[in-house]
Amino acid sequence: MAITKCLDFTNQAFQLGFFTLAHVVPQAPCEKPTSLWVLNDLITTCHTLSCPQNPRRYRPVPAPLCNNVKLWEDLPFVAFCRHACSTLFPAVRIAVLAHIRHAIAEPFSGGMEAHCDMLCHGLRAEGHEVDLFAADGSSDPGLVPICEAPYDEVLPWRIYRGTGELAKYQRTAFERALLRIGSGHYDVVHNNSLFPEIIDWCASAGIPCVTSQHVPPFGAMFEAVKRNCDRANIATTVTSSDQQVLWSERGCDETEVVPNGIDTDRWTSTSETGDYFTWIGRIVPNKGLAEAVQAATLAKVRLKIFGPVEDAAYFAKSVEPYLRDGIEFHGHRSAKYLQPEVARARGALVTPLWDEPFGLVAAEALACGTPVAGFDRGALPEVVGDCGLLVKAGNISGLAKAIGRIGVINRSQCRDRALRKLSIGAMIGGYEACYAKVVAGARLASLPRLAWASSCSRTTELLA
Repeated sequence: MAITKCLDFTNQAFQLGFFTLAHVVPQAPCEKPTSLWVLNDLITTCHTLSCPQNPRRYRPVPAPLCNNVKLWEDLPFVAFCRHACSTLFPAVRIAVLAHIRHAIAEPFSGGMEAHCDMLCHGLRAEGHEVDLFAADGSSDPGLVPICEAPYDEVLPWRIYRGTGELAKYQRTAFERALLRIGSGHYDVVHNNSLFPEIIDWCASAGIPCVTSQHVPPFGAMFEAVKRNCDRANIATTVTSSDQQVLWSERGCDETEVVPNGIDTDRWTSTSETGDYFTWIGRIVPNKGLAEAVQAATLAKVRLKIFGPVEDAAYFAKSVEPYLRDGIEFHGHRSAKYLQPEVARARGALVTPLWDEPFGLVAAEALACGTPVAGFDRGALPEVVGDCGLLVKAGNISGLAKAIGRIGVINRSQCRDRALRKLSIGAMIGGYEACYAKVVAGARLASLPRLAWASSCSRTTELLA
């Protein structure tokens, strides 16, 4: 039964011109006759079908499918679909929509901007065609500017949050993007913004859309996801299992976990170790810098702080008084500047006081071979694993003790963990599987024959 379901799914995808096995050639005989029959049938199907809708060159297949043929019988249907799509997915044209609060340019204002930059570069490295719809001032080579400036420069979020003016500014920008996307130039939309109406627009227009969620489930974004969770052309990803549980508890069970990836060729280790710790992030209360400086003071260690001051009153009251005796503020810096600082650090302090969806700075630290000390909140335990010492959020004395014990963690294991679990390649593979799902879903939903098993009202909608 499992083989039949897998074969049905794959043949459907072939008939839609979605991917091909033309470049897959068996390298060794398969162990089981049934598996060999399935493989031969798929290859034969591939050679007898053409794909006039998508004549573009397919990118090389990472490994022969026959080497993994046992997956056909041993894995559940969903797992096989993910494997097949991520292994065989062709080069596609992708419209990436950025959050327009800040420009996508160094030094990045936060994890969302850094993630968006890595996403575009990672997709291009895999042979995909990518345009980035973002605020003017972004540095991506495929930039399509949709507003003259990031909205935080025109309508600062701390003042205009929740106002009609800010909503209008974003709506106007993303309407420009949708007009171009609606022309049919793109195969899929990757929504990396925080503007919920994009999901509704794509759902109604039948445009394949994958939305990366960088925040917990709340507000209008949660409502948009829940409203469209049954749409075949819409998918939602979260960055951790912790976030997936939060979304599921609120009724959104269809999210996919795609952890953020980091450039492990940029964030590298060194043989030199300094006498200091680092703290990197946006300086706002929920990032826990006040607790970090108190713990560093208690542990009597040097701490280098990097990041943009987004809450000046918080910084003046809770951080600035501690800027003495080795507690240093170095401002907002680029990744090129930060990498050697992180690589030489004894440890990285990561201190979320909210349900941190991922923790990019922790991943970057591990890639540099730098262990993490911090708060056990949100997805941070998933990111650091056994390469960090985490204590209950807000426990300053506990964090100070963790700082003192950071030397027990093997630095080479930190780097190994980042290479295995936190690379850009792993992230892109996860997104490719999601693209496959929504593109196939959109094409299937557009076929009138699917209306035969639907209600009368649904039939009218499909055939309109």
